[in-house]
Amino acid sequence: MEILMEKQVKHWWISLLLGLLFIGTGIWVTLTPVTSYVTLSIFFSAIVFTSGIFGIIFSVANKRNVKGWGWHLISSLLDLIVGTILLIYPSLSMIVLPFIVGFWLMFSGFATIGISGEFKALGWKSSGWGIAFGILIILFSFLLIINPLIGAAAVVYMTAMAFFTLGFFRLVLAFQIKKLNMQ
Repeated sequence: MEILMEKQVKHWWISLLLGLLFIGTGIWVTLTPVTSYVTLSIFFSAIVFTSGIFGIIFSVANKRNVKGWGWHLISSLLDLIVGTILLIYPSLSMIVLPFIVGFWLMFSGFATIGISGEFKALGWKSSGWGIAFGILIILFSFLLIINPLIGAAAVVYMTAMAFFTLGFFRLVLAFQIKKLNMQ
């Protein structure tokens, strides 16, 4: 078995913060379905942008400690680019929100599966949960992409479920990274 992480992983708490951010976003979206669709584009833009910045910091700080750190970096750069575009053009993002969210979540789901696969190679017994979260995220993304006309309420609730799923994955990942650091 190849050792993928030879040293401690720095900034494990970034994944924890992102998990809490995604779960908080899911709660907010669920509690405000009527106004969420309009404000979701701006709020979503800020979250994706922030996720990109923190993800880039995490990736660069761990490029020598984590094999496959490029997955983290590519995902974070995509977050930063998409977040920037959405912040610049909020009215456009409202029109294409289901597609933007769907493709962003699809990429996040594949990245989640890739990251979980790396942890599985380390013997992380809970890696199956990460893979399951990735599959759920991808399923939610397909629902948004295939049928964007299902209405604002469906987009809001599917987006909330995807944020919950992504948030729980990031929480589990944070504690697994912290646990690895203690060994």
